[in-house]
Amino acid sequence: MAGKAVKPQKDGEPRGLDWHWHLAEGAVEVDTTELEFALMRTFEGFGRWQSECLASVCDLAATGPENALLHIIRMNDRPKTIKDLARLTNRDDVPNIQYSLRKLIGAGLILRKGAGRSGVTYEVTEEGRRVTDDYGAVRRRLLIQAVANVPGFSDRLAEATRTLNLLSGIYEEISRVAATHRRA
Repeated sequence: MAGKAVKPQKDGEPRGLDWHWHLAEGAVEVDTTELEFALMRTFEGFGRWQSECLASVCDLAATGPENALLHIIRMNDRPKTIKDLARLTNRDDVPNIQYSLRKLIGAGLILRKGAGRSGVTYEVTEEGRRVTDDYGAVRRRLLIQAVANVPGFSDRLAEATRTLNLLSGIYEEISRVAATHRRA
């Protein structure tokens, strides 16, 4: 049937589901689209988790990406530049990163050191260290304990990490190709 996506039947899957829509015309497209939607839902759930976990240890209303910046700045207890933060988060929206950094500075969680374009770094304050330590404790008590209770989940996480890293590279490459062939 042309234009109709036919998803292979898997054990326990309901029969008769309509998989047809504009992004998926075949089994590979259905699987890719399903993964993309799972990624979006996971990203949003992860952001809510990060915000709620941070809110449980401090009074800052931060987004998931702002929370991620705080932890990345603390990572390895070394100062980070905006270039480091953009590269480590795979982001290119530097003005938004700068806004988030100002918010974290205003909350007393990080410090800006140095001057000029290449001499500015960010590091956590003592309050930032306390907040990230407390966040880590809540994370261990809630998230890590929940993950540890799922048999074989550690292996599944490792495979998912490899798959997502591979997919990240694929998306980066095809976004460059798409940009090369963009209409004027």
